[in-house]
Amino acid sequence: MLKLTLSALLVLLLLAGAGLALLAIRDSREAGRVTRQLLDRRDPAPPRFDPAMLDGLPEVARRYLSRAIAPGTPLSRVVELRMEGEFLLNGSPLAMRATQVLQAPEAFVWQAGFGRGLLRIGGSDGLAGAESWTRFGLYGLLPVARVGGTADHRRSAATRALMESVWAPAALLPLFGARWEETGPDSARVSLPGREPMDMSLAPDGTIQSLTALRWSDANPEHRYRLQPFGGRILESRTIDGFTIPTRVELGNHWGTPDFDGFFRATITSARW
Repeated sequence: MLKLTLSALLVLLLLAGAGLALLAIRDSREAGRVTRQLLDRRDPAPPRFDPAMLDGLPEVARRYLSRAIAPGTPLSRVVELRMEGEFLLNGSPLAMRATQVLQAPEAFVWQAGFGRGLLRIGGSDGLAGAESWTRFGLYGLLPVARVGGTADHRRSAATRALMESVWAPAALLPLFGARWEETGPDSARVSLPGREPMDMSLAPDGTIQSLTALRWSDANPEHRYRLQPFGGRILESRTIDGFTIPTRVELGNHWGTPDFDGFFRATITSARW
């Protein structure tokens, strides 16, 4: 009887492991499929930036955009990124490496790995059309976060896509529907259709110093979805292929409050539009 019980348990464990492996393979293939779709949406001959495109904008908007986009730069809104840094999980930093394809401000797929040794987590975040997801597992298999497919999750992901448009600054031009408002001598608010507005503060030369937006999130003690500030500091920027983008950031929930949680600390190591 004991042998039969142990054999049955072993079979169950093998079946469970096989099921988790199949689930991980399916998740990876789905992330890859959406990534290829986003890359296929690149305009092979995008318009090129002309400073005249900024005519009529508030001074702060012109300052940012003329710093972010060099004259003659092809205005692609799809960018491939590589990044590394730290992700704070319950206050503990985990080493992070990730790739991302962003079609600003509509869609993205972020594929990341965290940790080392016995604690290694992998998976992806994504937004594309009506679908959004967060799927991560220990060793890529044992689920540690698996959510998505709801209006709440998609709304939260949409604000992320808007804020990450600073990595594809062409998306923030009036040419593509962006609306700008000056909120102070060194600050501005930008809105895009269907998104919560984003605020940014600038240095005198137009470099971004901080970002914030009200994000639909349940990252609060009550674990209830509500609008709350998300954002953080831009620590470094760099010019790559005509675009000047943030290359070292610290972002998190409750930016601008005593509860700020800068859980995402990343350095962009490459960007290709």
